[in-house]
Order: sequence, then structure tokens, then C-alpha cells
Amino acid sequence: MDPSKPFTILRLPFLAIEEVFKAMHPFEIINFSMISKRAKGIAKQMSFSPKYSIDLYINKTLVIMIYGTKDLVSCTYVMTSDKKMEGKSDDAEHNGYIIRKLYKYSKDPVEEWKLLFKYVREIFKKQSIDALSMQMDAFPEQNVSIIDFLKANVKSVDGCWLFQTDIKINVYKHTAYFLDNIKINSVLFSNVYVNNVNFDGRIPKNLKELYIINSEWIGFKRLLEIDSKTVTLKNYKISDEQWNLFFKIWIEMKTHVNLEYLELDYRNIEQFRALVLHDIPHEVVDLGVKRVLNISFNDTQEVTGGIDIRRIDGKTATFFDHYTGFSMSVH
Repeated sequence: MDPSKPFTILRLPFLAIEEVFKAMHPFEIINFSMISKRAKGIAKQMSFSPKYSIDLYINKTLVIMIYGTKDLVSCTYVMTSDKKMEGKSDDAEHNGYIIRKLYKYSKDPVEEWKLLFKYVREIFKKQSIDALSMQMDAFPEQNVSIIDFLKANVKSVDGCWLFQTDIKINVYKHTAYFLDNIKINSVLFSNVYVNNVNFDGRIPKNLKELYIINSEWIGFKRLLEIDSKTVTLKNYKISDEQWNLFFKIWIEMKTHVNLEYLELDYRNIEQFRALVLHDIPHEVVDLGVKRVLNISFNDTQEVTGGIDIRRIDGKTATFFDHYTGFSMSVH
């Protein structure tokens, strides 16, 4: 082949074109698709495209991150309102993994981010995304617009992280609107400041992991609505009497049948025994007994001692305290 002549990819057989595309990183695929209508049509025909992963980050800067099929390179579009950053790029390498960023300037980064995501979604034929992180106080006046956009363009999200940095900005209504309109499949982490007991956001069903850091709005009734395998609640307002009732109905298999791990605010285990387990049959495990227990989804920890209660189906829940909180592990 004459190196002075251009390599005309579109003249190759389709299977050969697909092999060339497999060697491209996501930026190259996107750039190629923008050459012409035919190039875009070819790019959209790639059978491996749905295997790519897409993460969205809605912070002060808006990000679209695309992972290749072998997870060796991530390509990240960063929307910026700083004109000096237009077109700049940088690469970082960590243990053979390349993180590649490209900055795109816009006077209206939110709207530009929406348009770019729709294009990326179209090329890679993604109905759902792997991860979504949203800072609820980053663009508070545009939250509803962003949520409506996500609802219209994303079928579901596997992992979702919601947070805020300025608790003076009230975003609890927007958080409720988000939870009511976005389908979350696997993980929800919420660190939004919500202290209103009338907060009516929908708690997603059938999650693998649920973390609510500011859970003052989680009362006994809402607690019973949760059905995640792993649950972490911090700063809740559930009383010892209510926890006593909760564990009684858990023993009877009338709630949280699929629960594998529960983590709460730190408390002394003997105090918990006296105030919560006082009329519940339980066994204090000798401190010399060491067991490996579930501490989160797909993670374990060696636990010494603890207190056991047993469910009517024979499963055991072990309570133990540790530096991050107070936990119950089901085994």
C-alpha cells in the first residue's frame, strides 16, 4: 500500500470496517461519525457499540465519560464555560489505564451537554447508562429541565449518586422529582440535605445497595418500604421502640426478606442490647469467636463476637459495632 495515499475505510467490507472501529477509542468513533451522513450511518451499525459504558456527571462542570469495551481507555467530554479551555485535551495513565479528556466550551454548557449526550447516545445505541452523578445545587434553576431531559433520553441508570455542597440551597423538592422520574436499577447513594419529614421522594425498589446519608426523613413507615439488599442509613429519627418492632417483624419474615446488610449510626452494642433487644430472643457471641460476614454488596469482613438473632427460616442476623457505625449482617 502506498503510504502517501489515504486509507479509505468506507471502501472496505463491513466486517473489516467493524474491526477497524474496534481498534478506535470513543473520541475517534465520534469524530469519524461526524465526517458525513454515510460515516454516521456506518458508525451506528457497529454491533459492539452497546457494550460501551457511559457515565454522566452533572457538577459545576458537566461530563460525559465513555468506556471502551476492554476498559483500557476512558474518553471524557468536559463541558466548560471557560473559553480558554476550548479544544484542550489531556491524558493521564494509571496502571496501564488511560483517562483521556477533551474540553468543549459553550456559553450554555448545560444545553450543549444535552445535545452532545444525545449524539453520543445515538452513536453507541445506549438506552441506559451505567452511572449518573448529580450535584443538586450545581444548577438549581435548571434541575427540572435536566431531570426531564434524562427522563426522555435515559431508560434507566444502574448506579446513581445525588449530593449537594451548599446546604443553604433547598433542593429537596428537586430531589423528590428526580427520584419520582428516573429509574435506578442497582445503587442509590444520596447525600442531599433533606430534613423535611414530608419529603415524598420515591425510594427505588429492588436495589442492591442503598445509602442515605441524611435520612432524617426516613421514619418507620418509609423504613418498611425499603427492600434493598444492602442498606445504610445515617442521621435517622427512628426510635429504639420502632427498631424493636422492626426486628420483631423481620424475624417473622414480614419485612426486608432480602436484606443482607444494614448499617446505622454508631452506638454501643450493650446499649443497643438493653434498649432494642430487651424482649427479643438473642445470643451474645463470645469475643473469641471470629466470623467472616457480609458488610456490603459483594464485600466481607472478619467480625469478632457480636449479638445474634434468628429469623423463623433459620437465617441469623449478627449485630456488631465498628468505627463507621453499627451494623447487622444476615447469614
